[in-house]
Amino acid sequence: MDLRRFPIISILEDMLEVPEEHNEKNRNNPSRVYMRDAKAMAATPADVIEQPNAYAFVVDMPGIKGDEIKVQIENDNVLVVSGERQRVNKENDGVKYVRMERRMGKFMRKFQLPENADLEKISAVCNDGVLKVTVQKLPPPEPKKPKTIQVRVA
Repeated sequence: MDLRRFPIISILEDMLEVPEEHNEKNRNNPSRVYMRDAKAMAATPADVIEQPNAYAFVVDMPGIKGDEIKVQIENDNVLVVSGERQRVNKENDGVKYVRMERRMGKFMRKFQLPENADLEKISAVCNDGVLKVTVQKLPPPEPKKPKTIQVRVA
């Protein structure tokens, strides 16, 4: 009997982090990396605010220090906020978790930046578990002035 056709086996392999080369040939599922990234993006809520001179991306990051958060620009127009929340393991002292509801592990969000975003003027501040990334807008292009052509008298 081939156990790999049962979804629970796939879930257990993911939980136990069985190496992909062991099981990927026998499954027709999305890769573990893809699924991990999809879960990380879905579990990181964010607000995007357009202000007159800037865009603000506000992401809740409870329990994460500012130096554990990475803010990057990919492909010249994608803002990526990522990091990892580590589990505090105190089970060694005879203490064990009765319930664990807070999400641990990697998190990530990607935002497509508009054309008028100034990639040279980006700031990020983490305060009380809330990360705010501000991307300034480029000034609007000046309207083209009509070209005046001098008429010569012949």
